Amino acid sequence: MTRDEILDEAKTVINGDRHSDYGDAAANFDRIATGWSVILGTDVTPVQVALCMDWVKTARLIQSPDHADSWVDKAGYSALGAEVSD
Repeated sequence: MTRDEILDEAKTVINGDRHSDYGDAAANFDRIATGWSVILGTDVTPVQVALCMDWVKTARLIQSPDHADSWVDKAGYSALGAEVSD
């Protein structure tokens, strides 16, 4: 995939099906942060959720660097992380 295709697909995914399936990203990341805070016994922020999810995709790409979906997801998590960092 080209860089434009990756970014266009990420935009489609985070504004389309995933938004419909999981709701507002800020609210979803907040729910995840709350759960991880309980599990880990330390405060976790929505921004940290975006960073950790990005790392999950990075770890997967280390094994399979040609997996286009993980590159798309990384772009999406970066965009959502920037949005929730305000």
